[in-house]
Amino acid sequence: MTTLSLSTIRQNLNKFDYAGLGIPALVLMIMGMLVLPLPPLLLDFLFTFNIVASLVIIMIAISTTKPLDFSAFPSVLLFATMLRLALNVASTRVILVHGSEGQDSAGKVIAAFGEFVISGNYLVGFIIFSILMIINFIVVTKGAGRVSEVNARFTLDAMPGKQMSIDADLNAGVIDQATAKKRREELSQESDFFGSMDGASKFVSGDAVAGLLILLINVIGGLAIGVAQHGMSVADAGKLYVLLTIGDGLVAQIPSLLLSLSTAIIVTRVTTSESMTEQAKTQLANPSALFIASGILMVLGLVPGMPHMIFVALAAATAGIGLMVIRGEVEDEAQVQAQMDAPKTQAPPKELDWDDIDQVDLIGLDIGYGLIPLVNPETGGELMGRVKGVRKKLSAELGFLVQPVRIRDDLNIDPDSYRIVLKGVVRGKGDIKVGRDLAINPGQVYGELKGIETLEPAFGLKAVWIEPSERDHARAMGYTVVDASTAISTHLNKVLRENASDLISHDDTQQLLEKLGARSPKLVEDLVPGKIALGVLTRVLQFLLIESVSIRDMRTIAETLAEVSHRSNDPEQLAAMVRPKLGRMIMQSLVDDKNTLSVMTLEPSFEQLLHNVIQQTQPGQPVVLEPGLSENLFLALRDAARIMEDDGNPAVLVVSPLIRTWLSKAVRHRVNDLTVLSYSEIPDDQSVKVVHTVEAKPKD
Repeated sequence: MTTLSLSTIRQNLNKFDYAGLGIPALVLMIMGMLVLPLPPLLLDFLFTFNIVASLVIIMIAISTTKPLDFSAFPSVLLFATMLRLALNVASTRVILVHGSEGQDSAGKVIAAFGEFVISGNYLVGFIIFSILMIINFIVVTKGAGRVSEVNARFTLDAMPGKQMSIDADLNAGVIDQATAKKRREELSQESDFFGSMDGASKFVSGDAVAGLLILLINVIGGLAIGVAQHGMSVADAGKLYVLLTIGDGLVAQIPSLLLSLSTAIIVTRVTTSESMTEQAKTQLANPSALFIASGILMVLGLVPGMPHMIFVALAAATAGIGLMVIRGEVEDEAQVQAQMDAPKTQAPPKELDWDDIDQVDLIGLDIGYGLIPLVNPETGGELMGRVKGVRKKLSAELGFLVQPVRIRDDLNIDPDSYRIVLKGVVRGKGDIKVGRDLAINPGQVYGELKGIETLEPAFGLKAVWIEPSERDHARAMGYTVVDASTAISTHLNKVLRENASDLISHDDTQQLLEKLGARSPKLVEDLVPGKIALGVLTRVLQFLLIESVSIRDMRTIAETLAEVSHRSNDPEQLAAMVRPKLGRMIMQSLVDDKNTLSVMTLEPSFEQLLHNVIQQTQPGQPVVLEPGLSENLFLALRDAARIMEDDGNPAVLVVSPLIRTWLSKAVRHRVNDLTVLSYSEIPDDQSVKVVHTVEAKPKD
């Protein structure tokens, strides 16, 4: 058996959250009032507390600037309603049991409301109570319930649009990820709040009905008990019990009316930076309205039989308020004019600091003002969604999160132009015709189209800007037709894919390691920084991305680097060692429908020549070929690549591992879409078909 020391018990008590006992204690108190008899003094205290709580709630409702500032209101309303109903039950028990003892038997508060408020006349009390019930139930509660229902419906309908607006601002770079998350949370809270208020308004309406029923039950029960059990006459019983019941009803109905009014104030609030009092002060101070109202009061005051002094006094007071408002506006305008006319002192030049240096955006899309409709969702613009789709697709294919694209209008470029900017450098640009479709000639079409001839911005194909009504006709003639947003997003996709290595940073690499560490913690712990530095790993990933190798299989990359890191610390050599392990992933986009890899190879003697040149080159020195030989090599590779592409195969060159890295770097910008593989990167069970042999001889 474990023995707890006194110090341990004291520490546990210090850690206990006593503030969390407030709500459970309130629930127990309400249950106690429903079951246990309460003395009159305690009833007086609880009735007073109920009135104070209602006043505090309505004051908070008035001072809030937006509904979510009082997001706990639905729950507060529930407990306040239950507290009032429990008080009704407790006071009913006291009135019916001890009512025959006199008017003070149910406490001083009920007696005071019965005597002073309604002057001891139970008929007047019943009428006042009925009027309060009508105001509460028919006017305030019913109106608040309707507003709550409409707010809940409209808030739910507007959620998709608000979510899209947040995503659009995030994609455009207007807000960051943390702000977007906060706004999404506020949107969810707003939806939950108005949904809760729609249900909470039913508490108020039910409370009003329950108050009327409790009044009738108390009157009937009091008369029956007074006549049957205490031998009182009907008149005496009515005077005593009805006055106590009416007093009890009024004591409870006033807080109920305050809660109903609080509900109405909350649901009818328009979200601004001002409280309800500030809004009323600003918007009701209208001099024209005040002067017109003053004139009407003056005319009514001159009607024979009217209380002239009251109407004239109020008319004068209203006109005086209007003059004060005008005077205040004139003084404000004079102050503004004085500030404008005041000689401006030359402020000393601010010392240059680091805040004056702007960081360049990783990915930017600058558009002319004529392309703004493509960005605005309200005018049918789809560019935001297309850009988000490009990011999502590239992130899935490349294996890391592509950062948001900041879209902004630039007055320094042509209205119909756009520029794709990476790290502050323009990497692509084009011209777009808003309201037209781009018909692209894929190479074989069956006629010509009327329109504005141009070049497709991403791949430089011949194209024509046509009217949307000619879209089906152009497709029937063999053209590929896209809208303006698709043309821009396709160009963006190409630029980002070609420059994927520039998009991954040390932070992205750290995120990849953290994600991998969730599944393979020991692998990540041993690799970084134990065997290689984070910067070296980042360069390895960049070298893989340069040659369009996806880094989705981060686990294989990490395992391979852990095995070979002792051989070299050069990122390029490490990337070459990783590639064979990713061979099957590399093959996916290169094989045909029959899973056959069609390749071309170098003529053996020429490949041996390249071997000898590379072996004789000192490490760190550039490989130098005879100019004529290198020119012939690139020309022969371009011809062979074109032959393979005409046959429907991707251009793939297979060479020995020793020359693959150098040759891939040499042809990267000289032969389009040529993939250079080494023999070691092709899996043993991969079917290979050699379709061409490249021969390159030096010029005589």
